[in-house]
Amino acid sequence: MTPGLRERKKLATRLALHEAALRLVAERGLEHVSVDEIAERADVSPRTFFNYFSSKDDAVLGIDPSSVERMVEAYADRPAGESPLQALRAVARAQAAEMAEETELWPLRMRVIESHPALLGRLAASFGQSERAMAEAVARRAGTGVDHLYPMLLAGVSAVAMRTSLHRWLATDFTTSLPDLVDEAWAEIAAGLPGPR
Repeated sequence: MTPGLRERKKLATRLALHEAALRLVAERGLEHVSVDEIAERADVSPRTFFNYFSSKDDAVLGIDPSSVERMVEAYADRPAGESPLQALRAVARAQAAEMAEETELWPLRMRVIESHPALLGRLAASFGQSERAMAEAVARRAGTGVDHLYPMLLAGVSAVAMRTSLHRWLATDFTTSLPDLVDEAWAEIAAGLPGPR
């Protein structure tokens, strides 16, 4: 097998496990689904499950460890003339457009997470890792240290903007454009949060 084919097969297995976990939890509830059942639904062994996810909760959330790296690379690839805020806003909009293309998976993921608050702690930890990586990228673009207020604050604001946009998307039953919601959030941030109009 070529590396490209191997990687595609790994991604397909990861997605099959994630979808199986989501659908089972949507049908039965988080506490009534086991790793063995997820593996069986995805047509893999429980051992294979643990090659991709460390727990049932991780499989339900579908957190892809490479997504943070891809986001940081996309940020680094933005034109040098963009400010850190402009670059991060563009990356967030592109990420939202990609998420919105998953017309079944993201809405299902959002509904399952909303129905099972126990998943929020794991999701918050994931956002924390992403924020740290993005703060380092912002520090490089801004020419400052990662311990400076600006990189940490901008990375945190970016995560909040995405979470807020996702909640608003869920509230509209996924009928509003997620990229537009993200852009609206960033427009408010860029304007200095002037308050409701």
